Amino acid sequence: MDDRERDDNEIRLRAYQLWEAEGRPQGRDRDHWHQAAAELEAARACEVRPAGRKAMKYPPKTWSIVDEQSDESFPASDPPGNY
Repeated sequence: MDDRERDDNEIRLRAYQLWEAEGRPQGRDRDHWHQAAAELEAARACEVRPAGRKAMKYPPKTWSIVDEQSDESFPASDPPGNY
């Protein structure tokens, strides 16, 4: 199962839960789907990936020690000491 299918399944389940919680109203399927998608997106926006190049979805071709230390310190506001 790819990421898109996994997301669709999560959205489908949450939309169903919203539909049931509202008493199973007719004609609100798109509203529930959009609300579920927005909730999933908001939850994912809060996720922080582990530090390091290997944990990146699209890692850069070059990676220095400064890059590594900057990545490890993110989202802290201070740059690494040897910057």
